[in-house]
Amino acid sequence: MLAKKKTLLALVMLAVSGQTMAHGHHAHGPALTEVEQKAAEGEFDNKDVKDRTLADWEGIWESVYPLLAKGKLDPVFEKKAAKAGDKTAEQIKAYYRKGYATDIERLGIENGVIEFHRGDSVAGCHYRYAGHKILTYASGKKGVRYLFECSDASSKAPKYVQFSDHIIAPRKSSHFHVFFGNTSQQALLQEMDNWPTYYPWQLTQQQVVDEMLHH
Repeated sequence: MLAKKKTLLALVMLAVSGQTMAHGHHAHGPALTEVEQKAAEGEFDNKDVKDRTLADWEGIWESVYPLLAKGKLDPVFEKKAAKAGDKTAEQIKAYYRKGYATDIERLGIENGVIEFHRGDSVAGCHYRYAGHKILTYASGKKGVRYLFECSDASSKAPKYVQFSDHIIAPRKSSHFHVFFGNTSQQALLQEMDNWPTYYPWQLTQQQVVDEMLHH
């Protein structure tokens, strides 16, 4: 009950204070520096990677998986196919269908607490920072995952959580991929095929599509 009250309060607060986010990329903060832009593309010097706090991901976030399931993201896959040249939109959609798949429809993050919303159930925990890991992918590009661990052994929320948002130093996130589970951080670091992805709750479906098309 307490978790639901907190979430409701957060929804109300964000609806009031975060309305500008509904206008899309205008609310993402200062323009990216050259280093930040390169990092977003998977190219960066390891010395530029900095620790971050959970505050960078505060807010209420919704999974994009339902949008994919309803066909709303088809224009995004068509654009990616046209750019790639060697894959069809359906092939790309199949890749993202596996990547985006999740039954956690919404995440609420506030004051170090992450709440996982699945249907009518909510599981939350206070998470502590557990460092970051730099990964080099098969493509040669790099990425950073920020690791957090649930501090309450009795919580039903995932024990291990990792965020990846193409950002390598403190900065508010505009969308992110998240990995979570109960085995270990190392096990999550091996996961490359499933990366549930979340955008701000305030954005309309069309605004999410526009964000994906232009970033």
